[in-house]
Amino acid sequence: MTSAAHAFIVSPWTARIRIGAFNPAAEHDWPGRRTATLFLHGCPWRCAYCHNPELQSRSSMRLLSWEKIATELATHRHTIDGVVFSGGEPTADSCLPDAILAVKGMGFAVGLHTSGAYPERLEKVLPLLDWVGFDLKSDYDGYDTLTGAPGSAARATRSAQLIVASGVTHEFRLTWHHELLSEDAALLAAHFAQHLGAQRFVLQVFRPEGVTHPAIAAHSLPSADLVEQIRGLFTDFELRGELCGLAI
Repeated sequence: MTSAAHAFIVSPWTARIRIGAFNPAAEHDWPGRRTATLFLHGCPWRCAYCHNPELQSRSSMRLLSWEKIATELATHRHTIDGVVFSGGEPTADSCLPDAILAVKGMGFAVGLHTSGAYPERLEKVLPLLDWVGFDLKSDYDGYDTLTGAPGSAARATRSAQLIVASGVTHEFRLTWHHELLSEDAALLAAHFAQHLGAQRFVLQVFRPEGVTHPAIAAHSLPSADLVEQIRGLFTDFELRGELCGLAI
């Protein structure tokens, strides 16, 4: 074994976690709570409307230290209502469970933003969470095209099932863009969430902040008819305009 490989194996998780950004006072990342939000590097999907594309790669050298984050959390202990792990796709980081336990050890409630790309990893952290924001992308048939990743529909479906079955408080949110999602696909996705028993459903209006894909329109509003059809499926529904989980 080389010395470099040995050093990696024995490195503590605090040296391996890849934190790309931190917002100490987020207003919209966990409904009803003011949170600190950590953005982890890594995502296997390439959605055209992604507003944190700089976090998709795991190889970025723009990293924040865990020690800095822990100090910031201690500083804001009395001004925030919880900590959210976002991304990227936070379950792409193998150090996520350790980080969640560390944050809970500091006395914070913990939330997670996830697309469900890694259901086996999500299943392991669900018992540690107080809230989950699940990014539902499309109906089953449209998933692989939207994410650019074969097999993503099956992974997202399994993750959605795990979230609802876990009993952890959650919301399913679907981002609307007319060039990427048809009204029929949006309705099928909403019916899927209703069938599972999702507690809360959010239809998110596309926002161009952070989006670097050059081929999609900068503005896209869902029709009133689509909004009302989806609203009718859920007792807890929101049409959301503000941008959640933007790395700053």
